[in-house]
This record gives sequence, structure tokens and C-alpha cells, in this order.
Amino acid sequence: MAKITKEDFINSLKEMTILEVKELVDAMKEEFGVDPSAVAVAAAPQASAEDAGPSTKTVVLKSAGGNKIAVIKIIKEVTGLGLVEAKAIADNGGNLKENIPSEEAEALKAQLEEAGAEVELA
Repeated sequence: MAKITKEDFINSLKEMTILEVKELVDAMKEEFGVDPSAVAVAAAPQASAEDAGPSTKTVVLKSAGGNKIAVIKIIKEVTGLGLVEAKAIADNGGNLKENIPSEEAEALKAQLEEAGAEVELA
């Protein structure tokens, strides 16, 4: 098997969705027994609080879109709500999670948008 260069790997990452990157990180955890995101976070330069903007966000569902069943499944998974409550949020919209870290909010937004939902971060 040919060895993949660092540049090829990075270019491949650029083409992935947030959900695909998350799945890759999970697979690396399982295969190698390490959390690559912890290494990346530890090595990342610290930005000042003024440059970073708000560190927490609220994920707001505007519309479930055409694939409502997939959106309901995601809502159930991330909120721990039952089927009826998750369906109510999918039907009516509203806040899914409040005051969560920006990175988690972005990942959830990407996951919901991939399922067809219209989402906004507040």
C-alpha cells in the first residue's frame, strides 16, 4: 500500500463534512486507543477571549426539511427526549440545545443540515 503524505491527508480532510471528520476521529480512537482531538486541542494556539467571540451557542431548529424522520432521530439522540417530544420539536422548531460549546454547536448544526434540516446558531 502506498504511503499517504501529510498534504494528501489534509486535502482529504478539507473535502469531508463535519460528520465524516467526527466518524474518522471515532475510528482513530477505536483503532489506536488514543483521542486525536485531545492532541489537536492541546496543541492549538490559545486565542484571546476578545478574538474568539461567544464561546457558547444555542442550536435553533428552524425547519426539519423533507427528511423529518432522520431529523427526529438526531433530536432524540442529542437531547435524550422521547419520540413524541422530539417530533414536536421537528414539527414546530425551537431550541434544541442551549449554551453549548461552539464546536459542539457547529457539529450538531452540520449533522442536522446533512439530514435536511434548516438550523441556526444563536
